Amino acid sequence: MTNELLHSIESPADVRRLSRSQLHTLADELRDYLLHSVSKTGGHLSSNLGTVELTIALHHVFNTPHDRIVWDVGHQTYPHKILTGRRDRMHSLRQLGGISGFPRRDESEYDTFGVGHSSTSISAALGMAVGARLQGENRRVVAVIGDGAMSAGMAFEALNNAGVGGTDLLVILNDNDMSISPPVGALNRYLARLMSGRFYANARDTAKSVLKNAPPLLEFARRFESHAKGMVVPGTIFEEFGFNYVGPIDGHDLEALVPTLENLRHLKGPQFLHVVTKKGYGYQLAENDPIAYHGPSKFNPAEGIKASAPGKPTFTQVFGSWLCDMAEADPRLVAITPAMREGSGMVEFERRFPSRYFDVGIAEQHSVTFAAGLACEGLKPVVAIYSTFLQRAYDQLIHDVAIQNLPVVFALDRAGLVGADGATHAGNYDIAFLRCIPNLSVMTPADENECRQLLYTAFMQDHPTAVRYPRGKGVGVAIEPQMTAIPLGKGEVRRKAGPTAGSGGLQGQRIAILAFGTLLYPALAAAEQLDLSVANMRFAKPLDAELVAELARSHDALVTLEDGCLMGGAGSAVAEALQHAGLAIPVLHLGLPDEFIEHGDPVALMSQLGLDASGIEKSILARFGVPAPA
Repeated sequence: MTNELLHSIESPADVRRLSRSQLHTLADELRDYLLHSVSKTGGHLSSNLGTVELTIALHHVFNTPHDRIVWDVGHQTYPHKILTGRRDRMHSLRQLGGISGFPRRDESEYDTFGVGHSSTSISAALGMAVGARLQGENRRVVAVIGDGAMSAGMAFEALNNAGVGGTDLLVILNDNDMSISPPVGALNRYLARLMSGRFYANARDTAKSVLKNAPPLLEFARRFESHAKGMVVPGTIFEEFGFNYVGPIDGHDLEALVPTLENLRHLKGPQFLHVVTKKGYGYQLAENDPIAYHGPSKFNPAEGIKASAPGKPTFTQVFGSWLCDMAEADPRLVAITPAMREGSGMVEFERRFPSRYFDVGIAEQHSVTFAAGLACEGLKPVVAIYSTFLQRAYDQLIHDVAIQNLPVVFALDRAGLVGADGATHAGNYDIAFLRCIPNLSVMTPADENECRQLLYTAFMQDHPTAVRYPRGKGVGVAIEPQMTAIPLGKGEVRRKAGPTAGSGGLQGQRIAILAFGTLLYPALAAAEQLDLSVANMRFAKPLDAELVAELARSHDALVTLEDGCLMGGAGSAVAEALQHAGLAIPVLHLGLPDEFIEHGDPVALMSQLGLDASGIEKSILARFGVPAPA
């Protein structure tokens, strides 16, 4: 496909000049370009293939960027990026120095709100709509939210607020979990146009005016309208929130989308449009398996995704294997995920233990308090949740789990940097925000085997625990099938400085690195070059204060090392322990700086931040080395 029309689009203004027939051509070219672009870079595919027509229709009807479009989650905005001046930068998608995989306000004026987490769009769009009204601005505001994101309480809180305020707001539900059923056809297209048209709106308003002095008749009319619409459309719940519900309509049918959006653009008050799309639409392999094509790596579109050869297991796979083994050994184990079955490695667990598996949808707060309730009844809940998503349930973690000292295990996947997904998904803050909570233990395994053993250690406790581990593979250590509890709060010395301690410019100084998590291995590599001691601390809380004091007394300086934020992190815990013990010793803290880390290759990012073996060595020499003679 030549994509000739697509290459003439430099901004949405060009889309608005196209005829209806040209919009169909643009959709075909955009889908083709999107498929081949993502196949070269990797990224979200299924969800973006499903929003091609909806994106075109929105930019054709609305005067963006004056009119605001707020995308929920943001993993369905690649067509939006292509149409808003970033087509020629798609080759840099999710790469260091390239464009983000999510909307970012600092990337484009068309990205009205930065997203990455779910269910924020309606709240943000409502704020924009109210802001426009208060400032006398005549603009339309649209929130596009997926059906999965509607499972979060925040979305319903926003609907409740928007419905009573009478603000001009359009919420579009992109329903991609159901097929295009018979009601989504010619009759439904006609009904959508009718209900979104001015005649219908005016007739309804006139009826309300006539009947307002007869409340019983007005209530009867309202109920009749609601039930009449309910016979052909599933909109009653949104009508109860105060929205005018329209749909469902085929989200791939531009002949339905464009006129319906044109009608809705002129209506006042809160409007709700229900569109039905199909993930992976237009690419048969993705349509057949939208989960596999949700976020693929590079692939050949003609051949599709190929199964990779077995290799070192990822930390996620280690967790999934442990979860099944632990469930086999202890019938009290129940596992909970907030809509991340595949991402958290729970597919096999669901297959083998379906009655003990709970996917609560995108509802992180509920997942934590639900686990607390299970623990109250003597069960042993394991909440598998990404580190970045646990942030959304912080109050529940403190109030419902920790204060009651309930034995809930939090398996925190994607701890530390996550690479291509960037700042919205990075698990940089968990050590800092967890270690300040009473009753809660925080474990930081260094490798795959230690991850398995610390998960077992956590499960055996009678208080809340968290085990944090990164995305991807470890160093490839052998994993012991048996499960052995590691003494709570006890680290280990993995390397002792030898007779050449402090070589290579350190002038005989004995220095110990206290490593938390997987940075143990680059620490050991740096220690070999400089002949340093290295401790695998294992626990950020309870910290092994005895080991810290022992190393402080036997060394001239300490280095703390973590793949989390420095402020309030594990290094801060070490400094607190030294102060409590009355030990004064130079300490170098290495970790993530007080800034949001951009997206990019994790290895390159860690090198850039000085957290690879070479960077650790350079930082130690810069702080403790003896300057060369002038």
